[in-house]
This record gives sequence, structure tokens and C-alpha cells, in this order.
Amino acid sequence: MRFTSLVIELIRARPRLIVWIAVLLQAAMWLAVALLFYRSPPGHLATLLAFGREYQVGTDLGPPLPFWLADIAYRAAGGHMFGVYVLAELCEIATLVTLYHLARAVVGGQQAVLAVLLTMTVLAFSSPALEFGPLVLARPLWALLLLHSWQIIGQRRGNAWFAWSIEAGLLLLTTPAAIFLIALLVVFALATAGGRRTLRALDPLFALIVVAVLAVPYAVWLMRAETFVLPALPQLSELPARALNAAWLLGGLVLGAAAIPALTFLNTRLFAGKDEDAPIIYRPPVEPLARSFVYFFAFAPALGAVALAGLLGLDTVVGGAGVVLVMVGLAVVVAAGDLIAMRRARTLRMAWAAAVVAPAAGVVLAVLFLPFTGSSEVATSMPARAIANFFDESFARRTNLRLRAVAGETQLASLITLHSGRPHLFIDAEPARTPWMTPARFGETGGVVVWRASDTAGTPPPEILQRFPGIVPEVPRSFEWLVTGRQQLLRIGWAIVRPKGS
Repeated sequence: MRFTSLVIELIRARPRLIVWIAVLLQAAMWLAVALLFYRSPPGHLATLLAFGREYQVGTDLGPPLPFWLADIAYRAAGGHMFGVYVLAELCEIATLVTLYHLARAVVGGQQAVLAVLLTMTVLAFSSPALEFGPLVLARPLWALLLLHSWQIIGQRRGNAWFAWSIEAGLLLLTTPAAIFLIALLVVFALATAGGRRTLRALDPLFALIVVAVLAVPYAVWLMRAETFVLPALPQLSELPARALNAAWLLGGLVLGAAAIPALTFLNTRLFAGKDEDAPIIYRPPVEPLARSFVYFFAFAPALGAVALAGLLGLDTVVGGAGVVLVMVGLAVVVAAGDLIAMRRARTLRMAWAAAVVAPAAGVVLAVLFLPFTGSSEVATSMPARAIANFFDESFARRTNLRLRAVAGETQLASLITLHSGRPHLFIDAEPARTPWMTPARFGETGGVVVWRASDTAGTPPPEILQRFPGIVPEVPRSFEWLVTGRQQLLRIGWAIVRPKGS
């Protein structure tokens, strides 16, 4: 009697259910990691929130939409980072569910599940899970753009133009790479007969008007700020170094997608039993235009982003790895053929689960064991709430006023801005980056200046003394890490700049 696993039967009978179960379990896993092991935001998320609190039309960090949404989520959660983490996971869910709908239109529901599962392994290794920002928000917007682009070009659904225009405008408000990504859509449309046919109608003109309306405020800010300048082309002597940098970036993308060839190899006949009757996942034949669409957007964004990053001397891939690799899983499924045999299904499930869980497990192991090596700090182990409360209360006791601004080391100052009073961040080393707070205004409102203390006296670094010559350092305040291990306590030096007239 032939036996087929429950998972395979569910993929055949209820593919959408499998997708939702997989993406919701992954989201729940990361949210559990954040609640249990994050005492401060990862990466530059605290700085992003400090910028978002100001609701500027534009900043040197890029278009404003991610910053606004992060602040809204933070406030909606009652001033807790959990709201921002939920927002990041909602972006992840939206990306994968949108990809499922696109894949279902190309390869059918059964193989669309496989495309989503493969893409989950790519995003797990190549893209931040909880550090909400432009790279995270751009993923669902790009996936939606691809879905509606296929509906317009491949399925001739003119009613998708309105959604396409909204998504394109929001992508322009999310990442500077939006121009590059939208240009790829235009290139594909011009290169195919179906695409050229859709461009002859009036719908693209109306869509362009909607996109322009959405992007105008940020475009006006760019012109007024005089930050929109074409990057300088590299000198001939710089080309070898930049080519090497591009090669490293390409290698990083390949490494981020390494789980896909590993799973593909495990599914070859080499690991199948002699008498194994492998279950088959079917699909209808893929149209030539659909095949071209999938292959183009699986490889052109990645190769183009790497080439641009190498040419401009950037340290990261243009648009982010999670954006440019979002179609790789579907491309592998399309290339696999109309019939995909699931050999050694149990081994495949275990390998896939290990690939999805590995990044979260790495975060947990780093938090628990890295402090005992004494080699480096785990930034998410900083007690952000305790730090913010201490400096807010200290300023209030000394001045009888709420803390209005924080300056000094940007990482520490950003953590203090997460307090419920939401003081302003002032980057005193580069005042132009925080136009809402000038040195003169900081002197009027007063605030706290913080830095990493290197001694028990809390002597300020020379550059801080130069920018704040009149400060009197207080006794440094020490804070415990989530796991202290062999590392020193977090010692923060600080000084109060009293408001004028106090």
C-alpha cells in the first residue's frame, strides 16, 4: 500500500493553508526571539525611530515612509518595540503571501507552495527579520509590483494599473533603489510584445500621474536639500578594487541563497531509495512569457544591483538582498519542470526547517554564549528601557523639566530617545543630519550628553569636550547586559546641559 505524508497531501489539496502555516510559524518564532532575548533594538532601528519621531519629508537616511510607519507602530504599541517587530513580520508575511499569488498564476497552487518555501530560506539568510527599515518595507512592495506587473503584462488585466501605481509610488517613498527596480519593469515591458501592447494604452499615463503625485513631496525635498546629485564615476585605477567588491557582493548573494541548491541536491536520485515511489507535485505547462518574466526578475535585479553597487563603490547590494532575490525560489521551481518528485520527503522537511530556524538559533546562541568569550558586545543585550529611564529621571530631578534632547554617541543617544517622553536626537558631530535640533536650540532646551566611559571618572572624549566645552561630567552609570558573561558592565559617561534660564 502506497503511503504519502500528510504534508505532501496538504500541499496537493490545501496549498494556501500550508503557506499560511509556514509563514505564521516563522513570524511567531522571530517574535518569540525578540520578546525573550532583545532588550534593545537591533542594528540602527533605534536611530530610525528617532528620525521617524520627527516626521520629516526626507532625511539623509532616505525616503520617509519606513520612518513614519515605524513611529506609528511604536506609538500604537504603547511605546514598546514589540509593535515595530510585529510590523517587520507583517512585511515578511505580506511578501511571501504575495509571492504565492504570483507563483500560483505561473505554476499553479501546488508548485507555488514549493516556491514560497524555497524563498523563505533565502530571506532567512539574506535579509533582516526584525530590523524594520527600508530594506524590509521594500520587500512586500516589490513583490506586489511584480504581481500586478504580471497581471498587466501576462494576464492583460487593466484594472491592476491603479494598484500598480500606488505600489510604485510607495516604493519610491521607501528606498532610493526604487528607480532602479521600476526601470527593470519598464525594460521588460519594452522587450516583450505583451509589454509593449500594454504600454500603448492610456492606463500607463494615468498610473504615471498617480506615482508622480505620491513622490512629489520627497522629490521637492531632494531638490531643496540639494542632495540629488549623480554619483561620480570611478577612476580607472579604482576599477579593480570595485570589481573585487562587486565579486564579494555577488558571493554574498549566492551564499544567501545557498539553501536552495542544498535542498535541490538532497532531492536528487542520489538520495532516493531503490524502491521509493516518490510523490509528484504537478503543475500546468508554463507559458513562454511567464517563464521569461520569472527568469528575468530572478536574475536581472540581482546582477544589476551588484553591478551598480560595484560601480558606485557601495558596501551593500542596491535595494537589499531580500528584494533582489525574492524571485529566485520561483525561478528554480519553473526550471524544475512540470513534475517535481519529492524524494526523501522527511529529510527535505528537516533540512528546510533547519535552514529557516538557523538564523534565529544563531541570534539566541550569540546572546547566550558570545558574552562568555569576551570578544565582542551583543548590541541587543543593552538594557534600553533602563538606560532611557535613568537619564530621563536624572534630567528631571536636576532641572524640574522633562528631557527634551539627547546628544553624544549616536547609538546610546538613540536608545534614550525611546523613552516615553520621546526626546529629540541631536547628532552633534553632524548637526545637518538632525535639522530639527541645532546647537543653539540644544543650548536653549538643554539635554543630556552621553558617551562610553573609559574610566571611573567618566572623562568625556576630546571631540565631545570640543563641541560642549562647558559640560561637567557626572559619575558614570553602569548597566548590566542581558547576559554579562566575561565582558565588562556597560559604563556610560554623561553630563547635563542645563536649559537657559534654569
